[in-house]
Amino acid sequence: MAVKRKTGRGSRSKPRGPLTREQVLRAAVRIADEGGLEALSMRELGRRLGVEAMSLYHHVAGKDEVLDGIADLVLAEIDLPADGDDWRTSMRARALSAREAFARHPWAPALVDARVRGGPGRLRYLETVLAVLRRAGFTLEHALQAFSLLDGYLYGSCQQSATRAATDAGGADAAKAFLSALPTQEFPNLAAMAARQAAGSGHDEDRDFEFGLDLILDGLQRILNEDRLH
Repeated sequence: MAVKRKTGRGSRSKPRGPLTREQVLRAAVRIADEGGLEALSMRELGRRLGVEAMSLYHHVAGKDEVLDGIADLVLAEIDLPADGDDWRTSMRARALSAREAFARHPWAPALVDARVRGGPGRLRYLETVLAVLRRAGFTLEHALQAFSLLDGYLYGSCQQSATRAATDAGGADAAKAFLSALPTQEFPNLAAMAARQAAGSGHDEDRDFEFGLDLILDGLQRILNEDRLH
């Protein structure tokens, strides 16, 4: 029987292709998704990619650049306003898309908000949103306030959803247990809420988010009408 000879080259596993900046940042996103930003370090990033941490510096200048890069990746998942859409349609669609992106990456809202300068993706994101508001007729001051108000509501809602997901276990069964231990005559409104949840018709996060979002947009429309008069 013929025996294949093993050469030094043939006995090695096939070498991996060169590491790219995109691969580094995607791995950083996965680490943050799994364990939060506190789990992300250059050492862990290198371990995840199977390289020494120092070799990462051929692709990113340091952890700050990694943070800016992963913020940009998440922002790239958000649908930005399309040409021709009115400001309200644009802001509503952006908020809904951002909420979906931040649900996939719960660590992202705080990071995006905390970066002082940020990467090019964040700058384009900010510029695009502000441009929509300014073209609609908002003054610069009111455009900034509108952006801040919308994002404050968005970030707060995402944080509330994450907290609720971590603590609100049991669903209808938990509501029934709460209701059975509640002095209903003393707390009639809480009792009504718990009974509704126990019946399976409780909190609808999507509906409630859109309800609040539309209230904010209604208020901003009034501000815009005033700006257009001046």
